[in-house]
Order: sequence, then C-alpha cells, then structure tokens
Amino acid sequence: MKKVAVLTGAGISAESGLKTFRDAHGLWEGHEVMEVASPQGWEANRELVLDFYNQRRKQLLSVSPNAAHKALVKLEEKFDVTIITQNVDDLHERAGSTNIIHLHGELLKARSSVDENDIQEWKKDICVGDLCVKKSQLRPHVVWFGEAVPLLEDAAMVVMQADYVLIIGTSMQVYPAAGLMDYAPQEAQLFFIDPRPTIASSTNLKVIAENATTGVPTVVDQLLSYK
Repeated sequence: MKKVAVLTGAGISAESGLKTFRDAHGLWEGHEVMEVASPQGWEANRELVLDFYNQRRKQLLSVSPNAAHKALVKLEEKFDVTIITQNVDDLHERAGSTNIIHLHGELLKARSSVDENDIQEWKKDICVGDLCVKKSQLRPHVVWFGEAVPLLEDAAMVVMQADYVLIIGTSMQVYPAAGLMDYAPQEAQLFFIDPRPTIASSTNLKVIAENATTGVPTVVDQLLSYK
C-alpha cells in the first residue's frame, strides 16, 4: 500500500470557522505572540495565558470538520495515510482520520508544568490552581515559541517514506515545520493546496491555488483514481 503524508496548517481549520490567531501585525487576538505563546509569557502572566487558550478551546468545541477534513479520510480506503498537522485542534480526529501527528500539541489536553509526559484529556477551562499529581500548575499541551517540537523527527520519517505529499493551508515558511517538505523523496509527487500559494509548480510539485474545501476533494479524487 502506497504511503501519503499530509501536512496541514491553519488554512484548513479556518474554513471550519476557527480563527488563525495571527493577524498582519503579528498579534494573536490583540496580544503580542510572546505574551501568550512562550515560556516567558507563561511565567509573567499565567492567568492571561490560560484565558487565551480557554477561549480557543471554547471556540474549537463549537465548530465541526469541513469538506477538506472529511475528504482526507477517504484516502485511507486505498493508501497508508499519516496526517502531520501544525494545528492544535482535533478536527482531523473528529472527521475520522486515524493516524495523526500533532506537531504543536493538542488544545484539548493539559499537561504538567514540571513533567512533559504527564498529559491528560481536558475539555474545560484550565484555571490557576488546577494541579498535576506532582502539585504543579497544569498548562495547555501546546508547543510554545522557544520550546522543542518533540514529534518533529517522527514527522520527518513519515515524509521520507511517502509516495505522495499533500501540503494544505500552510505557508510552509515557519520553521521547523516548513523544512518537512525537504524530506520528501525525489520521486514523490507533491501537491500544494492553498488559495495564496507561496511556491510555484515544478516537475514533481503541483500547486492548486484553491481553498482547502475545494482543492482537497479534487486531489483526493485524483489519487483515488490511480490504479
């Protein structure tokens, strides 16, 4: 069974109604990124950081997977599919995809501030005073700026073994995730699906300048038609 690696970014979730956080000025919901997405911001104002992610969590629970998420599930009928997402939402899981690597963590989980392996499911607000078993404050299970991306090597290995690579709704300009496409084998076929693509088509790269909800089903149908 041929392998498909799918790299997804904020664009695919935006079509479900999730905000992409960062605006043209680099602000996240009016906050400087480092205030709400860095270890330094966490130490400076835990209430602010927790409130920021509590609002994101509430929004996530109010939306549903879209046509792009659902189309990717169909690929599993004929391919060995691994989704590598930069998103912290669970829309791929809810759509029905079964093999997902969350590079930047998961919004519906909390973890200990002192033990990165102490992770638990968490759909309600995280409040100051919510503690892990080691009596340390719980924090969002999200990779912040300046922190390591622990699943990056796993993701790179998936791309290295892929016959097809789909890049959806991401600029592929934010590292280290942006470097993943460089691991694709020379013989692999790549598809870049984004309404404002940052790269051009080439011999083994086809650019589809469309939104995820229209471009992804088209590419999925094309792959499923292959013998």
